[in-house]
Amino acid sequence: MTSMGMIFQPSFPPERLRAAAVDAERAGLDELWVFEDCFKESGIAALVAALAATSNLRIGVGILPMPLRNVAITAMEMATIERLFPGRSRFGVGHGVLDWMGQVGARVASPLTLMREYVPALRRLLAGEEVTADGRYVRLDRVRLDWPPEGRVPVLAAGEGPKTIALTGEVADGTVLTTGTTPAMVRSAVERIGASRGAAGRSGAHEVVVFVNAEFGPGAEERMEAEFDLWHLEGERRFAAMGDEDAVAQVVRDFAEAGATTVLLQSRSHEPDLAAWTEQAGRVAARLRQHGRLPETSP
Repeated sequence: MTSMGMIFQPSFPPERLRAAAVDAERAGLDELWVFEDCFKESGIAALVAALAATSNLRIGVGILPMPLRNVAITAMEMATIERLFPGRSRFGVGHGVLDWMGQVGARVASPLTLMREYVPALRRLLAGEEVTADGRYVRLDRVRLDWPPEGRVPVLAAGEGPKTIALTGEVADGTVLTTGTTPAMVRSAVERIGASRGAAGRSGAHEVVVFVNAEFGPGAEERMEAEFDLWHLEGERRFAAMGDEDAVAQVVRDFAEAGATTVLLQSRSHEPDLAAWTEQAGRVAARLRQHGRLPETSP
């Protein structure tokens, strides 16, 4: 079944995160995700703060830029967090914005090669294996975590272009699709992921997480236009869930039917009343649960 949550954008100051996480849990949402955008807020620090402020809410980070992070450090952080807060974290990695990676001297010539090396090494480290690798970007010499997670930790990878989306199916446990994705794009991505997984001989479930702009109430369409411009979205990517709570719920259903396993609603970057927006998102989730479209939240 599809789960539903919200995103806390780094356009909000870090000191607002704990209250936002508490509000999300109180509203009955399943998840809250944070970003790691340069040069704003640390994804790992924000993730841990939100976990510590809540009891049952799952917290995700989408995404941790692979060029910025040695894979062993990423594995150590993920394993530590999982042992501290078992089963409550969701981790996504990705290319990062290439211009930002260039600003810090971390831009790689082949992001696809980096993902192909990085994600399998990360998954093996989290599984408690000793890993040796001598790749173009990932080099490890008999590295094994002393404190691996006690349970399985899925590694999700972000993709936008067709090659990256296919690669996420080949190497990762799930795919994160960014803001500006439509239900039709999700359906196409799911097909591409399935073909890639089949060609790689992989089977079993593959998560698909999608970020969706959302705005409630009269005038939502006009208010969202400025957000589209802020994100430089063009054409069919100028897509959002807009209107009353029933209209937003229908968009979430559309994404679920297209194959999304998690739908994360994203407020405007400078939403003036995030608490009220969160309450409305929670009412959307409640509507969907009433019709059996979302799992019940943990007590």
